[in-house]
Amino acid sequence: MSTAGVAAPVVQTQYGPVLGREKNGVMMFNGIPYAAPPTGDLRFKAPQAPETWDDIRDGTRFGPAAPQLPSGGMTNSVPVKWDEDCLFLNICTPSADGARRPVLVWIHGGAYRSGQGAVPWYNGSSFALNGDIVVVSVNYRLGALGFTDLSRFGEEFATSGANGTLDQIHALRWIKKNIEYFGGDPDRVTIAGESAGGFSVCTLVANEHAQGLFQRAVSQSGSAEQVLSAELGNRVADLLLDELGAENADDMMNAPVMDILEAMNRVDKRYSPSGIGNGAVQAFYPVVGSEVIPVAPLEAIKRGVGNAVVLMAGVNKDENSLFIPPGVTEEKLAKQAERMGSLSLIEDYREILPGASPTDLAVQIASDQLFRMPTIRMMEARAENRSAGWMYEFDWESRQPHLKATHALEIPFVFNTLEATGVDAFIGPGEFPQSVADDMHSVWTAFIQGSDPSWSEYNMQTRTVMHFDNTSSVVENGDVARIAAWNKVR
Repeated sequence: MSTAGVAAPVVQTQYGPVLGREKNGVMMFNGIPYAAPPTGDLRFKAPQAPETWDDIRDGTRFGPAAPQLPSGGMTNSVPVKWDEDCLFLNICTPSADGARRPVLVWIHGGAYRSGQGAVPWYNGSSFALNGDIVVVSVNYRLGALGFTDLSRFGEEFATSGANGTLDQIHALRWIKKNIEYFGGDPDRVTIAGESAGGFSVCTLVANEHAQGLFQRAVSQSGSAEQVLSAELGNRVADLLLDELGAENADDMMNAPVMDILEAMNRVDKRYSPSGIGNGAVQAFYPVVGSEVIPVAPLEAIKRGVGNAVVLMAGVNKDENSLFIPPGVTEEKLAKQAERMGSLSLIEDYREILPGASPTDLAVQIASDQLFRMPTIRMMEARAENRSAGWMYEFDWESRQPHLKATHALEIPFVFNTLEATGVDAFIGPGEFPQSVADDMHSVWTAFIQGSDPSWSEYNMQTRTVMHFDNTSSVVENGDVARIAAWNKVR
């Protein structure tokens, strides 16, 4: 059983006892293995149950992240401690007392190739203290180790193009069986994530294997369209094999991890400029066609998969300012618009945003292609099926020049972690916008607890969206012109 309210709580899981610690009024149990190490003979294989243990396992430290290389960007500039043995989860709970509290399962972002659950922005203490919520963050396999389709080498590799997704499902199954020991309710689980974490949320909502493992979901800058077709997944595998000089399964099973990571970067250079893909879905994303993801998530949603899941989904106003530097020229803007479908996008967006600079237009067009329009298409599909869903937009603008309401900026507002390491570089100088964080954190808290948002559900008639800002407001039919612009090029 558990020992609550002491300096060193111990919880007995189905696999063995775990030692946690108390910190700032909450209990934390970190680095708990939810699956066997995906190493050796289990590399590129479906996740397996962890081995049991008898001695008390130290859960006072985070486990290593999945193998990854820093990109040099604002959100991924520092190397992290990683290991191929990476399938761990972390739990933050008000008390491990056997009570049945609502549970938040957070899936980190990072373009399916970086990130981990142990990020200060994801500290669940505020949810635990203010909402009596148990917060779980999970690691999953990333990049080539999690999303390379090697099914050509035999049935044992049948799931290899979507093992990272299967890891997430495996973690949810572990949570279903064990979270009650940590004071959580296995029947009141909300999954949430941002960017690739948001893509993951949408993929899980649309996944038959995940049904019943959660009841609510929050997609932050997500999409049900960020998957590779079987054809593209096969092409990415071709490129990786070529870069590694690998000819068979043994070559892939024995390749050093660092060689695989470096080969991924070389694959990226050959994948995008060659015109492979559509410019929106990167290499080493989940591959459609296996039993894990038999059809594209948006198609599954249209068929009614995940209808019972209550969903809140949204985007940030200026998502791609994080990826598009200032100084975009008219020539670069035109090339972008052509690559995304048509020069008509520029004309339409000039009407939508009078006086906008080429940089602002480039940011808005790219943001809408990658995040806003896929979110709207998902919400439309669910509305057609009469599935419960609400949409939001994050509009608070960073005080850093150019960033505005950029990608990932909403995370510390949602978690109420504005003082966490690195947040200040995003929000800029001045007082913390605590009132905005309080507003968003309370909405997310209530949603996880089981309450529906105060604004109207998304439907095809009003297209209601809550805009979070210093003064938040509800807007109806605010995206109609943007929808019309993209309908011309699809």
